[in-house]
Amino acid sequence: MAGRVVVGRPFCGGAEDTEGSQVQGTVWRGHLLRYGVTSATAVAALLALLGLGLGFGPPPAAAAPAPIVYVVPIDGIIDLGLAPFVERVLKEAAEAKAAAVVLDVNTFGGRVDAAVIIRDALLNSPLHTVAFVNKRAISAGALISLATRTIAMGDGATIGAATPVQMGQGNEPQATSEKSVSYVRKEFRATAEARGRPPLVAEAMVDADVEIPDLIAKGKLLTLTITEALQHKIADFRADTLEEVLRRLDLAGAEIRRPYPNWAERVVRFLTHPVLSSVLMTVGIIGIIVELRTPGFGVPGAVGVASLAAFFWGHWLVRLAGWEELLLVALGVVLLALEFFVIPGFGVAGVLGAVALLAGLGLSLVGAGATREVLLSAAVRVVFSLLAALVVSLALFRLLPWLPATRRVVLGTGLPAGGGWEPGVVSHRPAAGARGTAVSPLRPAGIADIDGERIDVVSEGDYIDAGEPIEVLRVEGNRVVVRHVRKSKEGA
Repeated sequence: MAGRVVVGRPFCGGAEDTEGSQVQGTVWRGHLLRYGVTSATAVAALLALLGLGLGFGPPPAAAAPAPIVYVVPIDGIIDLGLAPFVERVLKEAAEAKAAAVVLDVNTFGGRVDAAVIIRDALLNSPLHTVAFVNKRAISAGALISLATRTIAMGDGATIGAATPVQMGQGNEPQATSEKSVSYVRKEFRATAEARGRPPLVAEAMVDADVEIPDLIAKGKLLTLTITEALQHKIADFRADTLEEVLRRLDLAGAEIRRPYPNWAERVVRFLTHPVLSSVLMTVGIIGIIVELRTPGFGVPGAVGVASLAAFFWGHWLVRLAGWEELLLVALGVVLLALEFFVIPGFGVAGVLGAVALLAGLGLSLVGAGATREVLLSAAVRVVFSLLAALVVSLALFRLLPWLPATRRVVLGTGLPAGGGWEPGVVSHRPAAGARGTAVSPLRPAGIADIDGERIDVVSEGDYIDAGEPIEVLRVEGNRVVVRHVRKSKEGA
């Protein structure tokens, strides 16, 4: 019995069975120890298996949150109001730890300085920025697209044609100077180099003198289709929809956030529009001129100050106007006020005031790195606003006294016959040659008795003592001119 092992036999409580059970337990413990398993470990394993079977195991891992993608529309005219909007979205996306920021680009371009601000923000952003050229990225739109890390283009999309232009006669665009072209060309080249794209292709979009064999001849400006952009490594892949762009970026199913300009950014874009900014300048100058011509501070001054405040507020937010421009305008207004109220005529103070006012307004219209053409265009806008303000002011000065709404508050330039106060008339008008006696000393005015009536008279220039005889020389309205009779006879 000692060498026999009983396996699987039920326990009955007999001596034989007791002996077999002891031997069996000894054998099992030997097997467990051989494999490094203790009784506690075995029990724990058994409980774990039972727990899994009953559904009491550890909870499943939580699903990872969907990545966040911001989609920003870049359409219409690229103006200075768009730059702060893009900067705000990039900051919000960074704070939200977004996986990407997609620019939905469809623009013919706009202001170069606004595009440069957006370009700098994109290059400085740590996020994965993507330009989805959804039909066209022309001029300033091309610079913004090149500043992103990835460019996707759809069928029929184009990118390029970025030479700087200015409006000429007949509102036709004309090429700017070589200085402007050189600046923009190097901006494109530096942007392409920063993103690992062919810099020569980027330069050919700006300068027609750049020649690339089998792509663009000298004298032609480069604009790329989707096929050409892929071939020359300007675009990274083809995509016709935003969903396809996200799929190519391995961001399918991402949470899409579409921010839009807030009310302040909309107001800034509205106030910095070229037409409205010119109108605000004109209205502000009109208010100042009318206020300087009318003492006190009334409606014209309030309207003028409000217009200039709106003009400078909008341009301040887009970083065009600063303290220098505000001080120039304030200095100009002060000098003009001194010229109107303190210094007679129109001299040095008036000229310096006008120059300071024009310089402050003109510099508020241009950004950093402005070329000669941009400065000239801003000066033309300011001069046009000033001339328009002068014409409107002169018209107001002539029309206000005759308008029904302002007739009661505007002082007329004259009074009709018989209206207002008239001085008392002399009841007796002596004829020339009449004689009398000075009642009071005439020095030279005084009182004389002529034909028995006391009359205010004035001597010819000499002093005449009281009681001296006088003679009437002439009568001018209520003024009776007399002379000393003795002097008259001695002169005769």
